[in-house]
Amino acid sequence: MDVLIYGAGAVGLGIASCLLRPGNRVEIVARAETVAALKKEGLLRTGIFGRVHAKPEAFGSCASLAETAGGPYDFVLICMKSFDSAAAARDLARHEDRIGRGARLVLFQNGWGNAEAFAAHFGQGRIYHARVITGFRRPRPNEVEITVHADAIHVGSLFAMDLSLLEPLCRAIREGGIPCECTEAIEKDLWAKMLYNCALNPLGAILGVPYGALAAAASTRALMDRIVEEVFAVMIASGYRTHWQEPRQFLEVFYRHLVPDTAEHKSSTLQDLAAGKRTEIEALNGAVIHLAQKHGIAVPYNLAVYNLIKFLESGHSE
Repeated sequence: MDVLIYGAGAVGLGIASCLLRPGNRVEIVARAETVAALKKEGLLRTGIFGRVHAKPEAFGSCASLAETAGGPYDFVLICMKSFDSAAAARDLARHEDRIGRGARLVLFQNGWGNAEAFAAHFGQGRIYHARVITGFRRPRPNEVEITVHADAIHVGSLFAMDLSLLEPLCRAIREGGIPCECTEAIEKDLWAKMLYNCALNPLGAILGVPYGALAAAASTRALMDRIVEEVFAVMIASGYRTHWQEPRQFLEVFYRHLVPDTAEHKSSTLQDLAAGKRTEIEALNGAVIHLAQKHGIAVPYNLAVYNLIKFLESGHSE
């Protein structure tokens, strides 16, 4: 199997660590600093699924698509931040001769709305989504630590495409150490993750605490309850569905299972703010606000945390 990983943040390196096995050709497109570290020291994975070290010669790494060995690739895994989706889609489209016209794009991204950027260039038939609720942390440019794991990675299509084509990828990720499976219910999975992320991610960043602390206090539970209720209302009004019929059913699972399984995790938004980076709030609570405006739904709790993150993101808090 030939795989191109576009973006070598924590998630990209984590998935790459699973695929670096005999029979797979893997190339990674990353920032120059990351490429230099990968070429010098290889890729190191640590954490709850064990230690994996791949030597530099076990994979390709380069700073641009023009420098890759070229396809055709079976899969291109998009592991960029959501705010880079439009630029990534344009870059891949310009180099379609290198990636191959049959390559399937799998979006390993947070939030809602990423598919549109890629479908505009490649059509819906080549676009797939991965839902990831595993915690990845990148302590060094070439190193990833897997910190928490709530459920298997799910891969599927929002556009009713043939999922049997995804099985080789899912099997390779499983064999590489992280549970992964195909699903017909990726829309429901993605909205379940939106409910989870919109409740936990911004509040964890604003307050500077891990997820477990948010669920432990009545004050923050009340805020998360209201955020979830608003996301649920927007989801239904927009014609989407998830695994639960009403907010209280989700919240029961949320507090009983989902948060405890990731209690020590600190949100990606908190990590981005600490590093002085742009956050993905636009694809999370920002996407909810955008859809709410289309349907005339008030979402004051989502709007409040969105605006607080934008304030922190601007640097005015310093």
